[in-house]
Amino acid sequence: MEKNKEIQDLKSIFLAGVKQVDPAVLIKNRVHIRGSMLSVKSEEAVLEFELDNYNRIIVIGAGKATAKMAQTVEGLFKGRNISGTIAVKYGHTEPLSTIKIIEAGHPVPDKNSLLAARKIKEIAAETDEKTLVINLISGGGSALLADPIDPGPGTGNFKLTLDDLQKTTGLLLASGATINEMNCVRKHLSSIKGGRLAALIHPATQVNLILSDVVGDRLDVIASGLTTGDETTYADAVRVLKKYGIIKKIPENIRSILEAGKKGLIPETPKKNDPVFKRVHNVIIGSNYTALTAAFGKAKELGYNTVMLSSRITGEAREVAKFYAGIAKDEVFREILARKPACIIGGGETTVTLTGSGKGGRSQELALSFLIQFLDEEDELKRGIYFLSASTDGNDGPTDAAGAYVLAQEINRHTAPFGRAEDYLKKSDSCTFFEQTGLLFKTGPTNTNVCDLQILIVVNYRQLPER
Repeated sequence: MEKNKEIQDLKSIFLAGVKQVDPAVLIKNRVHIRGSMLSVKSEEAVLEFELDNYNRIIVIGAGKATAKMAQTVEGLFKGRNISGTIAVKYGHTEPLSTIKIIEAGHPVPDKNSLLAARKIKEIAAETDEKTLVINLISGGGSALLADPIDPGPGTGNFKLTLDDLQKTTGLLLASGATINEMNCVRKHLSSIKGGRLAALIHPATQVNLILSDVVGDRLDVIASGLTTGDETTYADAVRVLKKYGIIKKIPENIRSILEAGKKGLIPETPKKNDPVFKRVHNVIIGSNYTALTAAFGKAKELGYNTVMLSSRITGEAREVAKFYAGIAKDEVFREILARKPACIIGGGETTVTLTGSGKGGRSQELALSFLIQFLDEEDELKRGIYFLSASTDGNDGPTDAAGAYVLAQEINRHTAPFGRAEDYLKKSDSCTFFEQTGLLFKTGPTNTNVCDLQILIVVNYRQLPER
């Protein structure tokens, strides 16, 4: 399959986007040390910090891309005494010298997620006004730091457990809730999320380097907003659980804590004007848009007439697929967006509402639904349509694939031996389908994470009507 030129081009375009959001490249572009002066370039200004003013430099953080970020920071601070701990997803590691790594569970937290959160809280408690904290944050941090909130006296005899968090996370993942909604709930069950990490570190100076895996790059959503004010409330968290019909399915301890918080019996997450954020500097170093622009450039270089749709594509994966299929068909017949050979690129983060107990992820589900849109189409239409949907971190959901390819002209050959593609979609079993057809796209862990990319190539030279 990969000898096909268009398939190779899909791969090259995707990898060009991933390369552009390599954390090492992003940090080196924004962070510099000259003598004893640390400078960090944000979107608004260049921030400067005199390193000799600090007695200690601590590095902490969490996320799928954090190991590569920490490795780069160690290089920048070579010759200076730095230490700390980061949490990463299993396998998403890099060799480090002075910063310790804890590998933990994702997307569902595990015992190591508890360990990582406790260690980072211990480090935070030791900081003071003479401490500089470099906080490295990327997508995945919500699961990698599992830190049940202690509701305190007067709220009942309940206490959150890891099992409570795991069950609630599983229900949210299966519900179709957006990442904003999921993290609203997680922030209000946490002693570290929703700005509470920044509060623990206060009054130390905090420089937070953030790789965004969230549509719109909202600081309060990325890794559940560890270092920024949270505008959501306990009441909002309860509303999310009711909206998706899981309020009665979650563990009783979870319900009790959220209801106690809603009544004001548990302090709210710190809001944006809270004094604990006075010495906090949040800098987004890269995002899905960063990857999209690089993918766009690569597609142009390969000779395609290229259109970049948006970095904010959201919605149910199987429904977004219909949007891309419609674009593909219009390109064949009308060339509405670009003359052929055309490459249409989009990015963002879709959601999946589980309808079965199969194996898959949002990118593979999107690809399978795209394929299904062509099952009943004539062969002349299918010819020359190629599609890739993949996650930039190299892991689509709980699988070892980044995503999947679709070759529209070979759909009948790919589907016939394995049963109805629609049945796999109903079972939420997209990974099994593409595994059997040989169309899984695997990169291994990329050690970056900026949501997903969808790449559509159309080279069907059907005769067009006169314009």
